[in-house]
Amino acid sequence: MIFKRNKRIRATRIESLDEIESLAASGRPVLIDFWQTGCPPCQTMDGIVDELADEYQDTAHVTKVDVRRVPEAVQKFAIRSTPTFVLLATSSRAKQKTKSEPGPAKVTQRWRASGLVKKDAMARLLESNGAQRHVAG
Repeated sequence: MIFKRNKRIRATRIESLDEIESLAASGRPVLIDFWQTGCPPCQTMDGIVDELADEYQDTAHVTKVDVRRVPEAVQKFAIRSTPTFVLLATSSRAKQKTKSEPGPAKVTQRWRASGLVKKDAMARLLESNGAQRHVAG
């Protein structure tokens, strides 16, 4: 008997600030994990972030930014420690306005936390900003 294993989706590695802005413009929530090599809490959160990427694959962008490789993103988001998590999403108020007024919706920073964060807390945040958990089938 042969078992076929589906390949898990992993968090997208971001190489520039432009990539973050492009993902944010898509309308889906963007969870950013700012991390660095040699950071034990970052290593702990690495698997959790990849699990979230797999679970919310088509409804949210789950990303990782190495703070040493993308200094312009570190500066823009004022990252002072790792890991730091930032959630970007379109505010519900902006969504209501865009229904009546055409034009781009405003993407804002909806949440931020540093250190170890529980997976279920991040999942609730993604869902409250429009993401839906992928159902394996």
